[in-house]
Amino acid sequence: MNPDIQRYKDNPRTAYIADTLVRLLDEETETKKMLADESMKAMAEDELARIEIEKQAVIKEMDEILKAEEKEEEFPNEVILEVRAGAGGDEASLFAKELADMYRGYAKLVGWGVEPLDESLSSAGGYKEASFEIRGLDVYKKLRFETGVHRIQRVPDTEKMGRVHTSTASVAILPLRKRTTIEIKPSDIEIETSRSGGAGGQNVNKVETAVRIIHKATGIDVRSTSQRSQLKNREAAMSILLAKLQAKKDEEEAAKYSGERKSQIGTADRSEKIRTYNILQDRITDHRIKQDWHNIEKIFQGYMEPIIDALQAENDKSA
Repeated sequence: MNPDIQRYKDNPRTAYIADTLVRLLDEETETKKMLADESMKAMAEDELARIEIEKQAVIKEMDEILKAEEKEEEFPNEVILEVRAGAGGDEASLFAKELADMYRGYAKLVGWGVEPLDESLSSAGGYKEASFEIRGLDVYKKLRFETGVHRIQRVPDTEKMGRVHTSTASVAILPLRKRTTIEIKPSDIEIETSRSGGAGGQNVNKVETAVRIIHKATGIDVRSTSQRSQLKNREAAMSILLAKLQAKKDEEEAAKYSGERKSQIGTADRSEKIRTYNILQDRITDHRIKQDWHNIEKIFQGYMEPIIDALQAENDKSA
């Protein structure tokens, strides 16, 4: 039985190898005609055996490519990281920036690329909100459990009475998948342009390069301001919007089957409180797996592999 050649031809990663398979199948067809001739039969059988070995090798190679692609679709190597200040005013914005710096530090340690997309600063120099694109091997697989509300407990520098303040910031890890079931029509969105602020040369403040896209049905709005051209910012903003809409759909689907969930790590719900950073006690606690880590200062520098590994191990155990 011939393999399903069309699915190999339709995939850009296997199309060029599929041509080799087609050639081998043609050779096989012609060689089989020689079996009827007794004088050629032995040679034809040897030739068919060779063709079969080559066919299986080619099919195996293409199947491995498709399998790797499916894995990449489940765990993409590109994500959008969003951080947003929550309760706590300036302290919350400073915490949001510390979280963003922690993830950027970790990305640098493991060799991922990080590109800012939009940053909104508070008067204290923290982040009201910010978004970044992170690219690298296993980026979504490693960071997917970071989505949720993070809480910090500490005495702010401005606190004269020594009282401990609690502030929060939310994190969202949005995978950028190659294939998505989300379709966006031009009539579904509104696009606004404005001048980008901050550093970036004279062109940044004179030309309307910043892009904001509003999805009418959901009210979701996204921004991209870091690129030098409006077109690039528009492309980046559309990628973020697609990722947000897909994440929203995934969350709704997960909520339907939450009762059947085996893993205790959670549903990637952005309203779920997942972790507390207690500065006075130098302790980080992940509430989902009830595990603690110390040396917060080093972890804030990006050395968070123990946390990521523990969450992955718990997920693997309860999957």
